[in-house]
Amino acid sequence: MVVGEREARHVLGLGAADLRRMYYLMLLTRAIYQRVDLLTRQGKVLFSLSSDGHEAAQVGSATALRPGKDFCLPYYRDLGVVLTLGMTPREVMLNMFSREGDPNSGGRQMPFHWGCSRLRIITHSSPVATQIPHAVGIALASRIRDEDDVTVCYFGEGTTSKGDFHEGLNFAAVLKTPTVFICENNGYAISVPQHKQMVVADVAQRAQAYGIPGVTVDGLDVLEVYRATLDAVQRARRGEGPTLIEARVYRYGAHTSNDDDRRYRAREEVEEARKGDPVPRFRQYLLEGGALDEATDQEVKRRVEAEVDDATEYAEAQPHPDPKDVRLHVLAP
Repeated sequence: MVVGEREARHVLGLGAADLRRMYYLMLLTRAIYQRVDLLTRQGKVLFSLSSDGHEAAQVGSATALRPGKDFCLPYYRDLGVVLTLGMTPREVMLNMFSREGDPNSGGRQMPFHWGCSRLRIITHSSPVATQIPHAVGIALASRIRDEDDVTVCYFGEGTTSKGDFHEGLNFAAVLKTPTVFICENNGYAISVPQHKQMVVADVAQRAQAYGIPGVTVDGLDVLEVYRATLDAVQRARRGEGPTLIEARVYRYGAHTSNDDDRRYRAREEVEEARKGDPVPRFRQYLLEGGALDEATDQEVKRRVEAEVDDATEYAEAQPHPDPKDVRLHVLAP
């Protein structure tokens, strides 16, 4: 990690306000997920997916993009990505409650399935890896149109065992599309640990097969992820082709609200991993570097709490989709 706010500004082009915004977004990501987890347990939300432990990888990478200009294909765990790109807490909560005003799907899709036309966030389906070929096609279209848009695609390490991943990377490499592939490697494809999925130590090694750069970064370090993503985005924008970034993270919660992670990993493992929690880690960095003080920290936390409360109350009070519209946008014989 870069030491000190001055160094961050000099090396990464980030000032104190930028760093505090990243911290705020990491706190917001965690607070919204924890609220949704509670609402799921209360039976008010159908389903939840943990983003705890992924915040630095998500906020750091998305900060390197141009919201509403670059295309983004997130995967279901990417709450921090969509918040960083401009989705509001109210819009996120509309998705959680499946309300009519949900910008992701109008209440049609299950929670944590993202899509927002104004932000160029492309909706995805539940089967993993399907977004990867789509990302390559979108990036190719940008190049054909002679536009400088970059397409960034997110997924977990389990996805890299699917054919779509290999076909997508090969297609992107051959055509040198302006695509950045970001793998948030939390070590488990649901319950299957990485060593049972692949023999390579790092997912980034798989980039070698397609002749493109593969970079492994500490996904718990928001600035390291930002730097790697910015480099890859600038490379793609220059016409130099795709990059595969592997951000090593840890998922502190279960895979979903329907998963019992105690069946496949010990509590001691999770508690040990929490010692590297990216949120307090970045907070400490900001305090030591002078970009944050205790009073400002408390102010940010109060803001986050108020926004989450407001979003929850607002979304829950909104109407459900009209059942008469159920066949809209559905292709049927």
